[in-house]
Amino acid sequence: MKEINMRSWRTACLLCLLAALLGAVPASAQDPVVALVDVEGNEHVVSQHILGVVRTKAGEPISREQLQSDVEAIYALGFFSFVDINLYSVADGVGVTFIVKENPVVESVSFSGNSIYSDEDLLKLVFTTPGNVFNRVFFRHDLDRIQEKYHEDGYVMVKIADVKVEGGMIDVQIVEPRVGNIIIQGNAKTKTNVIAREIKMRRGDPFNATVLRHSINKLQNKGYFEDVNVGFEPGEEPDETDIIVTVVEQKTAKVGLSISHGTSSGWSGGLTYSDTNWQGLGRVGEVGFELGDNSQYWVTYSEPYMDRNNYAWKVGFLKRNWEDRYYYRKGVRQLKYDEDMKNIYLGAGKKFGKDEKYSWFVTLDWRDIDAYNIREQTGVDDLTRGKIFSVLGTLTRDNTDAYLSYPKGDVIDLNVEQAMEALGGEYSYTKYWLQARYYTPVLGLEDFLNRQFGAIDKDNPVVFAARVRVGFSSGELPTAGLYSVGGTGTLRGYDGGEFEGTEMFLGNAELRIPVQKAFSLVVFYDAGNAWLDEGIDFSDLHDAWGIGVRVKTPLGNFRVDYAQGETENRTHFGFGEMF
Repeated sequence: MKEINMRSWRTACLLCLLAALLGAVPASAQDPVVALVDVEGNEHVVSQHILGVVRTKAGEPISREQLQSDVEAIYALGFFSFVDINLYSVADGVGVTFIVKENPVVESVSFSGNSIYSDEDLLKLVFTTPGNVFNRVFFRHDLDRIQEKYHEDGYVMVKIADVKVEGGMIDVQIVEPRVGNIIIQGNAKTKTNVIAREIKMRRGDPFNATVLRHSINKLQNKGYFEDVNVGFEPGEEPDETDIIVTVVEQKTAKVGLSISHGTSSGWSGGLTYSDTNWQGLGRVGEVGFELGDNSQYWVTYSEPYMDRNNYAWKVGFLKRNWEDRYYYRKGVRQLKYDEDMKNIYLGAGKKFGKDEKYSWFVTLDWRDIDAYNIREQTGVDDLTRGKIFSVLGTLTRDNTDAYLSYPKGDVIDLNVEQAMEALGGEYSYTKYWLQARYYTPVLGLEDFLNRQFGAIDKDNPVVFAARVRVGFSSGELPTAGLYSVGGTGTLRGYDGGEFEGTEMFLGNAELRIPVQKAFSLVVFYDAGNAWLDEGIDFSDLHDAWGIGVRVKTPLGNFRVDYAQGETENRTHFGFGEMF
């Protein structure tokens, strides 16, 4: 903003005038007295407002330093482009007149160079309005608010290059730096496009530090890299900044171990081999097995990445043999049996919507089930045998912050499964269930926990996590199609599938407390049940509570949960959070 600077000239004139005045006063009056103080040249700004900042008063000795301060104070009001002093002799001493020239009256405020926000958006931040005298102090605050708006939204490189004031027309010239080339280096295995798709900016986009930081956090959380660094260089165009992303890759192939133990059901466990960045494509491949009463073998291959243009997909095969499996009714064992199952599935989906918060996924599922060696019966023999072909559709709204190092926000899934007598299917039924998950950092515990452990920071806070799932059905569900509650992924402290039915309710709550960077505690409470053709009854819920630990390892987030159910204690080992 250009201002008329007359201060040096004004100071020289003031010194000359005072010197002349003091020389004309008799020797007995070495300190002339101010007789009157007024102001001239103002048309819109009232004199009382101007003189309100003037410290030179009638009846007091005149002071060259005070006059200088008064001129500075009038300038500081921001309404004037010129301030001068007129000193003259009067009968009772010295008259002081401050001569001012007002800034022009504002006719319009406009912007140039802005594309991120419209003129209407920016004018909401400007208090300078047409019809008022232009005030450079007030307008500087307006510019500060505009700058803060850009910076708060991540556009930290945006600057106000100039302000042109021509008459009453004000034009604010804004420079919005843009993204130049995005250069990715250091990757030998991971394909460059797999990295580039996680950086949610392209050449020509406004440079946004928040989007870049979130993108880098997401890359780091993919598990492909030991480290991800960012550098900047001038771009090919004056308003462009090149982004250089340097990665240090790590092994993504892992061997996983899962172990579960119940005081009644004994031990079970297995091994998995997985690669979360298969051939550098960002795809997930896994083979694994579990041994024990529930033995199974599986192979899966999937592309988890999806957006509006790219489909996520999965394909898998599972062969399972359950020996000495119990069938429950209302939590009471009805019989004991063995079961074989073969399962093949294929699914695909993608995101939609302007902000890509929504997605759909459709899965085709074939199962061939055989129940045999039925024993210890109490009159029940309605176990599933035969083939089931179903189509599962899932609609998801993901309202979490995808780039934070911890979950924050909510995720809602609506699921509909339709089994049909097609492609060899022998059953027809419909299941529909809703699942909601919620995550939020817990405020107020930071000081206490930092005194105890020192592990709490903005990227590793205490998190409260909750999940609710409710399901219904229509048609005749076979045993294999019933809702199942109980076990390591639903209701801890109970046997797997201990509660099965045509309707279900499940609630889980966890408080996840970081203790060290790689170690955290979890306090949890689970409640739920499944009902067979009886409807949901919230007075008939089974619950479990317990404590768990999470340890970050090269193999992933190792999980141990100890749960107290109604009839037994169970300890669960595995990787990853339950939800």
